[in-house]
Amino acid sequence: MEALHKKIRDEGIVLSDQVLKVDAFLNHQIDPVLMQQIGDEFARLFADSGVTKIVTIEASGIAPAVMTGLKLGVPVIFARKHQSLTLTENLLSATVYSFTKQTESTVAISPRHLNSSDRVLVIDDFLANGKASQALISIIKQAGASVAGLGIVIEKSFQGGRAELDAQGYHVESLARVKSLKDGVVTFIE
Repeated sequence: MEALHKKIRDEGIVLSDQVLKVDAFLNHQIDPVLMQQIGDEFARLFADSGVTKIVTIEASGIAPAVMTGLKLGVPVIFARKHQSLTLTENLLSATVYSFTKQTESTVAISPRHLNSSDRVLVIDDFLANGKASQALISIIKQAGASVAGLGIVIEKSFQGGRAELDAQGYHVESLARVKSLKDGVVTFIE
């Protein structure tokens, strides 16, 4: 997706060979026009997948997930990282390790929002080691629902997340596949 590649080149900041900062348009400040384009593209890529719900993790996946849900006409559920006074029933939950934050947290979804008839599209901002995706897949399976696919805004292809998801047979679509962040330069797999 050329508009996303351009944004990454123009506004992304390479912090190390492993970390790409995109807070100017994706995960702190949000570019709504770009998010709409991202949502349109995910909707196109998964149009024939029978998606009934979209799941993401708060907070960075919410904007692309909502735009995709709007285009597909399906609800969006975000897995919460923090316990809420209103989220008290027997939650569907999984533990996820954040590579960027170097922390582990439990994410949870109310079982009222997912059931065995759902075909769920996972949307996330980044795919690195695949831990967030695997946590969301675990939650979807706990509900007895099926995974329609995974839509990733930015994939760090030099890390092992995609290989693991491919090996498990999941349909993964990444809009920007980063091959390398070496020497402060973003190189894409075209």
